[in-house]
Amino acid sequence: MKEIVVNKVEKGSFADSAGIEKGDILLSINEMSFGDILEYRFLCNDESVLVEFEKPTGEVLVTEIVNDYADLGISFSTPLIDDARRCQNKCVFCFIDQLAPDMREPLYFKDDDTRLSLLHGNFVTLTNLSDEEIDNIIFMHLSPIYISVHTTNGELRKTMLCNKRADNLLSRMKKLSDNGIKMRTQIVLCPGLNDGEELSRTLDDLAKIPMVENVSVVPVGLSKFREGLYPLEPVTVDVARDVLMIISQKQEQFLKMRREKLCHASDEFFIKADLPFPSVADYENGVNLEDGVGLVSTMTENVQRVIKSAGPIKTEREVSLVSGVDAYPIVKNLCRALEKKCEGLNVHVYPIVNDFFGHGITVTGLLTGQDLIAQLRGKKLGEELLLSSAMLKYGEKIFLDDVTCEDVARELGVHIRIIYEGYLGEPFVEAILNRPM
Repeated sequence: MKEIVVNKVEKGSFADSAGIEKGDILLSINEMSFGDILEYRFLCNDESVLVEFEKPTGEVLVTEIVNDYADLGISFSTPLIDDARRCQNKCVFCFIDQLAPDMREPLYFKDDDTRLSLLHGNFVTLTNLSDEEIDNIIFMHLSPIYISVHTTNGELRKTMLCNKRADNLLSRMKKLSDNGIKMRTQIVLCPGLNDGEELSRTLDDLAKIPMVENVSVVPVGLSKFREGLYPLEPVTVDVARDVLMIISQKQEQFLKMRREKLCHASDEFFIKADLPFPSVADYENGVNLEDGVGLVSTMTENVQRVIKSAGPIKTEREVSLVSGVDAYPIVKNLCRALEKKCEGLNVHVYPIVNDFFGHGITVTGLLTGQDLIAQLRGKKLGEELLLSSAMLKYGEKIFLDDVTCEDVARELGVHIRIIYEGYLGEPFVEAILNRPM
């Protein structure tokens, strides 16, 4: 088993008080070895733990730490302790296979790791797990798990995932459910494959599994880099309306059967179908902002609430905002409402066409720095250009094409401000006005 080396000990933590230091090797917790972060956290989840560790000198020490179910204060060189698991599937819709050549190497890594699902909400297919690992999840009662379903038709799922072991999904999900493991699920809708009757079947099957908490249906994204890949068709207006009709019918059915709607379509379907968005309340517990499910409704209601609650505002401020083509009308309308509330405010809103990945990609989160530079050059930008953090690498100000915010600011001659969690309302309005709300 790989050595578990301590990378950092938080000052004043239980581990620090026990004499554990950076560079020490953890050998066991409560006399049990472990290989990843989930096993480590499970073993530490007690009012006291017996920690065996080895110093760089070779001296082995054992200490009891009374931690009262709290974190020991130890971190490791990698978040999972072990390496992330690479996906063994070749999904016909996988966006990573549609990336441009010569992008930064980490972008091409496909993970299918249940630990990342449990810790960060990454979706997994369950094809990477052995029966023993399923049992281990149940034993440690790790929940919820985010599962990429796509279809419950075993033969079709093998085709869509290009994996001959992909047809055991339902039996595994039922086993997890029988043992109290909650599941949040996703369907990537590919016209001609898992839409229509297949979508209905999948929703019916998932509704019969008690511990499935919600089902998000999202449209397939198709970039211009699909040469040699499975032939897929984009979601059209008719397909979008058909999907929304099926989901609406199933919601009525599930309300009677489970007293909840259970399944929800992403905002892109409503935009494509040119139909009104549901209210936030209509989503019940189905709001999944990372999947774009309920994002528009949540942001709209929150921003409108902030605008309504604010008193009269006078300002002399001119700023600019960008968005993907899909979100442009929504963002523009919110900014116009804010301008009416605030005397002297001028907000320029620009839709950015995705030339980098292709015009079929219309979401804000996949915009690149070079497209911003090319399409904003010469435009009125005001004193600041406001950008959603969804466009950037987590924790860094770098776009998918490795262009940095500094590059964009320099090329356009404007100061850049990042809006974090703009869907909450306050951050969006505060960034535009440059004042707390």
